[in-house]
Amino acid sequence: MAQNLRGSEIIKIAGEINELKRQGQDIANLTIGDFDANIYPIPAPLKQGIVEAYNANQTNYPPADGMLSLRESVSGFIKSRYNLDYASNQILISGGSRPLIYSIYLAVVNPGERVVFPAPSWNNNHYCDLLKAEAVIVQTQPEHNFMPTADEIRPHLKGAALLSLCSPLNPTGTMFSKKDLEEICDLVIAENKTRKAGEKPLYMLYDQIYSQLTFGQHVHFNPVTLRPELKDYVIFVDGASKCFASTGVRVGWGFGPTGIINNMKAIVGHMGAWSPKAEQVAMAKFLQQEGEVNSYLSWIKSNIQASLNTLHEGFQQLKAEGFKVDSIEPMGAIYLTVKVDYAGKTTPDGDLLKNSTDINFYLIKEAKVALVPFSAFGTDDDVNWFRASVGASTLQGIQNLIPRIKAALVKLK
Repeated sequence: MAQNLRGSEIIKIAGEINELKRQGQDIANLTIGDFDANIYPIPAPLKQGIVEAYNANQTNYPPADGMLSLRESVSGFIKSRYNLDYASNQILISGGSRPLIYSIYLAVVNPGERVVFPAPSWNNNHYCDLLKAEAVIVQTQPEHNFMPTADEIRPHLKGAALLSLCSPLNPTGTMFSKKDLEEICDLVIAENKTRKAGEKPLYMLYDQIYSQLTFGQHVHFNPVTLRPELKDYVIFVDGASKCFASTGVRVGWGFGPTGIINNMKAIVGHMGAWSPKAEQVAMAKFLQQEGEVNSYLSWIKSNIQASLNTLHEGFQQLKAEGFKVDSIEPMGAIYLTVKVDYAGKTTPDGDLLKNSTDINFYLIKEAKVALVPFSAFGTDDDVNWFRASVGASTLQGIQNLIPRIKAALVKLK
């Protein structure tokens, strides 16, 4: 199984970046879905709470489903933020969101069953490989901001075990509109009405880990608020990693139907994938400090949006100058979707850029800018769109890289 798993293209890109850095080159690394903690430190009250929890010797095993105090805080948090009603026993804490996603797959998908998900999207293909599930990949279009539509999903739901969705979406930073998500929800409702008594329903995994990072007029929507009758079929993935720039703190939370959460609890417990106790204690207190939470979110959203807008405006300026590039307006998360459509061009060294991977490695070497091609997220190599992540860059760094990209593109023939 391990030998058949596909390697991470992002890791390959990181290897190239690290080699150039060893040579003393300064690379603008827009690949990793993470934050530079020196640019985006975690909230000060959360940091202090973690230190205090360790000083109070909160270092033994936490409960398998998470500290009750944290589950109660999460219950209040999702009620205030999304008006979602989930009791503490319907909430599961884990070490970030990855164990939650994997445990959802294990809890509701049997080997050989079908999982429907869009491309580009993050890691669904790998989880299908791990389970030997049948991956049904829905290719999305730039005209719809690379978000799947009901028409694209409709042909694939009959008999499927799981529909996996994410908004704001990694890797695109784009989001569902209310209408588009409602139409997809109605498809799930209609499909489940065709299932016989005792037959397993179609479940929906809804990853909203970036839901607190939305910009401008864009609003986050979720299936259960739009269609309350879906509450028994939607399992949410959420947590602190992105909205509080605390990817290394490892506090994620999932919530959904009690029976599914109980099965996920057993799986996560046997994996030992719980969140560290001291971090849970601190997070439970921090989530209750609404003023501190709002202050931090206001600060981080303002800074992330400034970087995303600067990058977007830079690409739009290049487009206006006649370069074969494009970008989609920032909506949420820490990502900008950019297009660099230079397949078929030749580098100054005489190398042909055959696909998005070649384009990316050319930009790394010539412009000292690293992106992630959408092929790393399930699309074909001839889709010349890329993810640009701004969480590890300063605003000045973003401003500086546009001229380097321009200079590199000018050299192509």
